[in-house]
Amino acid sequence: MSVQFIEKNGKKEFAVVPFEDYEKLIAIAENKADEADVLAFRSSNEETSPASVVNALIAGENPVKVYRKHRGMTQQALADAIGKSKIYISKIEAGDRQGGVDVLSNIAQALNIDLDDLVTDGK
Repeated sequence: MSVQFIEKNGKKEFAVVPFEDYEKLIAIAENKADEADVLAFRSSNEETSPASVVNALIAGENPVKVYRKHRGMTQQALADAIGKSKIYISKIEAGDRQGGVDVLSNIAQALNIDLDDLVTDGK
């Protein structure tokens, strides 16, 4: 890499490099920034969701059902975990019942998700 320096008052003020070298330096810097972002995300312990979960939610499927299946739980297992009946869980998943804040909080806790993940925009 050939570098030309431009000085001001006897100190190097600017470095001029060939454009091809500049592009290589930019690519290296971007890769380093991407690596830092990945490392920061991995150390955050933030859970990600597979595409199947995201797609099901986007398609309007009931979030309780989506996350319950994602966690590999049956309706009965979820009902037992929150002290409700399987029929109660079934009605929530079918949209026949909404479930109060306490119930949804218990479901969220049993599914190890945030309550916000279960609450849709009034739907």
